Amino acid sequence: MTNTVFTEVKHGSPLYDEVVALRDALLRKPLGMQFTPEQLAAEAAYFHFALLADGKPVACLMLVPHEEGQLQMKQVAVSAELQGSGLGARLTAAAEEWAKDNGYSYMFCHARDTAVPFYERQGYTIDKAPFTEVGIPHRYMYKQL
Repeated sequence: MTNTVFTEVKHGSPLYDEVVALRDALLRKPLGMQFTPEQLAAEAAYFHFALLADGKPVACLMLVPHEEGQLQMKQVAVSAELQGSGLGARLTAAAEEWAKDNGYSYMFCHARDTAVPFYERQGYTIDKAPFTEVGIPHRYMYKQL
């Protein structure tokens, strides 16, 4: 799929609601979790992005500002039927460009063990010991932008 548009998503907008539904279906429900109103309200301070196909989100992520020049990439999701199509790579590359354009120089994530090979292909490096988050194994990974 090449006909997608990268866009910033405004917190609280109808598009944000669609992105939350995508994240919920792919990342939360399989773990028996659901978003709380408090968690979603806290996301107002984050940057949200999506790849749109025909106006609908098919991939998304959010970036959380940390100390000077650092962003944490979180909640990366690609529609199940499009996984392996390159959309995740296009989404992360576009988010990294946005980050550089906005003065950030370091991106990190807590990658699920199953996603580590994906992030390695995007140039991320494993650092620190494995840890458990939301009940599943993760790795800290980073990239200088």
